[in-house]
Amino acid sequence: QVQLAESGGGSVQTGDSLRLSCAASGYSYSRHCMAWFRQAPGKEREEVAAVDSDGNTIYADSVKGRFTISKGSDSNIFYLQMNNLKPEDTAMYYCVAGYLTRGRWYDPNEYKHWGQGTQVTVSS
Repeated sequence: QVQLAESGGGSVQTGDSLRLSCAASGYSYSRHCMAWFRQAPGKEREEVAAVDSDGNTIYADSVKGRFTISKGSDSNIFYLQMNNLKPEDTAMYYCVAGYLTRGRWYDPNEYKHWGQGTQVTVSS
């Protein structure tokens, strides 16, 4: 069974850091693009960051310079290091995997596999 499992969420204060982890099982994602999306209450799901099978990374403007996406030595685990967190980063964070058949890393429809999400809450 294909599974993506996030961990590392929590409640922090403005300026704090968190590291989210995503462990994939039941399938090899070595050729997939792995990404993080987030969704805040009452808002649309939005892209955060992605890393492709070659290790190239891309970020949403809102997190650029603060967040870092990376892969572990095992190709089926990856991370999102979040520094200098802000209240607007509060959301449910999802790890996802897909082949990007249209090359649109920001499009949720490009990703076939989704985790259940981990909550990040940043208070001011």
